[in-house]
Amino acid sequence: MTEVIARLKVGNKTFEVLVDLDRAMEFKHGKGEIMNVLGVDEVFADAKKGMRASEDDLKLVFKTIDVSEIAAQIIRKGEVQLTVEYRKKLRDAKVKQVVDFLSRNCIDPKTNLPHPPQRITNALDEAGVKIDEFKTVEQQINDIIKKLQPILPIKLEFRRIAIKVPSTYTGSVYGVIREYARKEEWASDGSLLCVLEFPAGLQQEIFAKLNSLTHGTVESKEVK
Repeated sequence: MTEVIARLKVGNKTFEVLVDLDRAMEFKHGKGEIMNVLGVDEVFADAKKGMRASEDDLKLVFKTIDVSEIAAQIIRKGEVQLTVEYRKKLRDAKVKQVVDFLSRNCIDPKTNLPHPPQRITNALDEAGVKIDEFKTVEQQINDIIKKLQPILPIKLEFRRIAIKVPSTYTGSVYGVIREYARKEEWASDGSLLCVLEFPAGLQQEIFAKLNSLTHGTVESKEVK
């Protein structure tokens, strides 16, 4: 257990509670129960000095003196102190998400093939790309790609492919294609006609699955 301070400032008043870091961050993102988060059943004006917040201040700001209810508000609305180790864990996880996204959704425009993850990781390091652990991948991916392009030919690419799946295999392949299906219709012979749209980096993976499930009988053509 790593005990840290969660803090909320309201006007000129400061309210603090001692919390388990991992559980507090889970609670802040909607997981877990507040009773498993608190290290001490107290609300402080200054936790380091052991100064408790007054009941009058708690009633004025939170409309209650219930520690669990107050702690929940402090964690949700305020800041949870993060250790260096925890920040590194968040950053490493976000870097992995970025690399996964780039390897699955981008291509080398010279070859029309995806870049392997290690090549992307090396390019991120070489370009000195700073990845924000508190932003989503989608919020920062365009800026990341711009910073990579001077040293790595890369661009987001989507494919639109029309496929025809024999009636014998429609049930087995639908779970693979439903996420990417943009247009569907059934032919008179029971086969499935479908237009798929997906990140170019996934093309090989998707068609490997389709060919495996249909024993190579799926027909396809690119749609411009």
